[in-house]
Amino acid sequence: MAAGASAQSTPSPEDVGTLDGIIRAYYEVVSGPAGQPRDWARDSTLHHPDALVTVVGSGPDGEVIVQPTDLAGFHAQSSSLATAGFFEAEIARRTERYGATAHVWSTYEWRQTETGPVEGRGVNSIQLVWDGARWWIISWMFDGRSDKPDVPQPYMPQ
Repeated sequence: MAAGASAQSTPSPEDVGTLDGIIRAYYEVVSGPAGQPRDWARDSTLHHPDALVTVVGSGPDGEVIVQPTDLAGFHAQSSSLATAGFFEAEIARRTERYGATAHVWSTYEWRQTETGPVEGRGVNSIQLVWDGARWWIISWMFDGRSDKPDVPQPYMPQ
């Protein structure tokens, strides 16, 4: 698994050595003020080279559409994050782990400025693997529909 890492820059041990570290870094790389480019190089060190990103969205008639892409595709589609400013922070987490695999349900809220009002909440579904030396994000997805339901109680802070 680590063989594909040579195409990426070296990750920070603090970012990939623990589940807490990789989830913290996952949110840090997408957050920043308007006009500040996101740290896609750092983001690439968190993800396995074959990682999958899936956004659930709404079609023109309100139907659910699934938009899978690779990490480079997500980065290209997310250039608008730097235009408006975007700060995403984890507010609750549920982790299920078996062997070298982990599934993290990470509840987040986002703002357009660091201390501005909460603009929305959601839940990221993140799948990770421990290769014996570090954590890798293998895939993640979220429901990006404007009419998605409110985050249910089991996923909210206790």
